[in-house]
Amino acid sequence: MSQETNNNGVFSWGRFRFFAGDKVLWVILAVLAVISVLVVYSSSAKMGYSAATSATATDFLRKQLIFAGISLVCLLAVHNINCRGYWRWAWVFYWVCIALTIYPYLRGLTTNNAARWIQIGPFQFQPSEALKVATVLLLSRQLASRQAVIAKLKLIPSLNPVKWLRDKTCRKVITEHTVYVLGPVVLACMVILPAHTSSALLVFLVSLIMMYIGRVRKRELMKILFFALLAWGAMSMFQFGRSDVAGGRFSTWIQTWTESRMDVRAQDLTDTERSMIAMHEGGLFGKGAGHSAVRVELTHPECDYTFAFFVEEYGLFMALIVMSFYMWITVRGIVIFTRCETAFPGLLVLGLVLLITIQALLHIFVAVNFFPETGQNLPFVSKGGTSMIFSAIAMGIVLSVSRQNDEKSHVAPRAESIMERQ
Repeated sequence: MSQETNNNGVFSWGRFRFFAGDKVLWVILAVLAVISVLVVYSSSAKMGYSAATSATATDFLRKQLIFAGISLVCLLAVHNINCRGYWRWAWVFYWVCIALTIYPYLRGLTTNNAARWIQIGPFQFQPSEALKVATVLLLSRQLASRQAVIAKLKLIPSLNPVKWLRDKTCRKVITEHTVYVLGPVVLACMVILPAHTSSALLVFLVSLIMMYIGRVRKRELMKILFFALLAWGAMSMFQFGRSDVAGGRFSTWIQTWTESRMDVRAQDLTDTERSMIAMHEGGLFGKGAGHSAVRVELTHPECDYTFAFFVEEYGLFMALIVMSFYMWITVRGIVIFTRCETAFPGLLVLGLVLLITIQALLHIFVAVNFFPETGQNLPFVSKGGTSMIFSAIAMGIVLSVSRQNDEKSHVAPRAESIMERQ
């Protein structure tokens, strides 16, 4: 194999390219990876000295570095795959992820009454993280293949379910479009919901935005939202999955906004209230690395409240810079989207970018008490190997599209339509 560097400054080894595509995204991901190492090492001191484990903070750092290395390998590998490969294998990837996500309910690991993990040697794998990416990938394909007719297409033929059985037109819409466009989203949400309500909500929100960008009629989107609210009400009524936990978190969130907390004892404060104390203590410039006091009080400072912990140690100024990185990812995604000539790569980029940035916003909103506790981590920064790996895979796909834009090597599948922007 020969080593060479092309005119865009991309180093390649034979057909394998290194760091191709949007250079700004590569820099952002590198900076977030460095921040992740610092945050996990400091926040895991609580776990390292816990009586429940014999591991030290250095052990957790070593594990995070291993996951960072695996993520880099995945990122480099995935960004070398062309979009035709994603299109071809979308259904296979989706069904494999569905099966893997169902498996923990049968024989997986359960923590806090949630079956989310599969044990693989010394590591735990959370397949719902893969399913989030797979759902965006498949929905992009389904929307792209219908761009020629989607402006007039019905996804939910009628609000009267009786017609679905009697009317041939309704049945045709259901069997040809509803099942293939909405079906994968609904199934993914239902499979994720029993173990992780907020992840199911995240998939639904991203899918709804993708449908809007993909030119699904607003009337159809309103129908989808209506049925989603009905389904949520029914699941809450019958306490399906973790809806009781979600309801309890929502009640606690309302309580912190509507009732005085001045007389509450320190040990009875919620994690969100402790996170706000941490941010207040951090101030503008923070206490310095390793000087957090609230990390020992938070249940999961390395995962669920990474942002609050980061503000306490590094200050609000640095935290705003981190927030700007996620907004920057969105901006770069939009730039890549505008350069796509066909629907599939464009929808794929926006869907994956939204998946990352909306998750980051949910995490930050929880820390500042703008949203009930979700358990969503901060992408690329929080502790969590599966999340880091599949976030890297998502960004690898985005960089793959960007690379092909630069190379002008997009070859659309026959079923894909030209992107028509409003």
